[in-house]
Amino acid sequence: MDEHEFEEHVRAALDGLPEDIARGLENVAVVVEDESPAGPAILGSFFGYPRAERTPPGALPAKVVVYRRPLEAAFPDPKELERQIRVTVLHELAHYFGIDEQRIAELGYR
Repeated sequence: MDEHEFEEHVRAALDGLPEDIARGLENVAVVVEDESPAGPAILGSFFGYPRAERTPPGALPAKVVVYRRPLEAAFPDPKELERQIRVTVLHELAHYFGIDEQRIAELGYR
């Protein structure tokens, strides 16, 4: 899958969010990067302050990063890759909404 197509799947995951959740996305950027500097097995990351926490003055917006290379390596089947991109986007957005890892796993976004 080329870089553009990968980014389209990330956009599709965002476009598929329920309206009430999509409206709650304030001051958060969702970006695609090749891989995490923290390690090649990381599929996504959340940086910043969860939506419910008060963001300190001057703080950068929250950021969700989806890492392309690890996802492509772990999920060579195009349909499974598309599904895992969606899961990764939802997993990291859950952190933005203040949902912890246990609840994320219960929701099936792990």
